[in-house]
Amino acid sequence: MRTALLQSSGRPGSPVENLKVLDEAAGRAAASGAGLLVAPEMFLTGYAIGDDIARFAEPADGDGADTVADIAGRHGVAIAYGYPERDGETVYNSAQLISADGIRLANYRKTHLFGCFERDHFTPGGQPVVQAEVDGLRIGLMICYDVEFPENVRAHALAGTDLLLVPTAQMHPFQFVAESLVPVRAFENQMYVAYVNRVGAEGDFEFVGLSTLAGPDGIARTRAGRAEELVVADVDPAFLAASREANPYLKDRRPGLYGSLI
Repeated sequence: MRTALLQSSGRPGSPVENLKVLDEAAGRAAASGAGLLVAPEMFLTGYAIGDDIARFAEPADGDGADTVADIAGRHGVAIAYGYPERDGETVYNSAQLISADGIRLANYRKTHLFGCFERDHFTPGGQPVVQAEVDGLRIGLMICYDVEFPENVRAHALAGTDLLLVPTAQMHPFQFVAESLVPVRAFENQMYVAYVNRVGAEGDFEFVGLSTLAGPDGIARTRAGRAEELVVADVDPAFLAASREANPYLKDRRPGLYGSLI
């Protein structure tokens, strides 16, 4: 499945403008033959928007989701995007996957919050593995800091995730995560990982871009630079199956030795 990664910070503080950016990107993704478009963490509203996070937060089936569903349906491309989710009085840092038919498939709440900024504005989610099927692939969802915990990604591997989507807001000076850690996660867990970042200055943060789609051989199929761009690469189920057959990591695990990790 051809997968498009939208590296952009959109227009922080303007959900309406961000949806326009997403619409335009979905058109370009569809024209490239992509069946899936992935946008960054908190793309719907912007990341460094302070108390506006709570003001813009909406339910998983809110107006933003309806508009994304319309975009997905018009362009015939599945879309994953980050947004602040409101559930009663609680606000989560969430990512949602909507099918090419405009159907909500999966909603994930970030389980590991990074730094005081996130802990001040969000409640951590409690479900580590969230999946959905798209074009015969088992898609998993995760957000940014979550992928830096090997237990999180291994849980997805054991649950059969083929392609792990990681909308992110990865900032300077942690670019080694995109450059080195993400390809290793893909290799050690035998899956594709799409790590899709914001870019440029936003509030007190400087997002470094470098969005990538890494394969189960640890090799990046595509990698963005430090500017806004849309990059595209293929997820190959046949290659994934062959790689899993050849790589013994998951087969050679000895879970009985790992009790002390819990």
